Amino acid sequence: MDEKYLEQASAIAEHLSADASSAIRRAMQGEGQTDCEDCGELIPAARRQAMPCAIRCIDCQQVFEFNKKGYQE
Repeated sequence: MDEKYLEQASAIAEHLSADASSAIRRAMQGEGQTDCEDCGELIPAARRQAMPCAIRCIDCQQVFEFNKKGYQE
């Protein structure tokens, strides 16, 4: 392959990675909740301390991530 295309592909990959990292940092700085958005139960203090931006309890978060990947329960 032409070296020019490899350099362009590398630059695009670096740009996408930087954008994704920035989006994650912004999301992590958001304010969390005390009650789970999905089940309504109280999010344990330990989870809120470890992940201040949490909007779901750990069980609901696991289900959310599982479903987000396209798997079915």
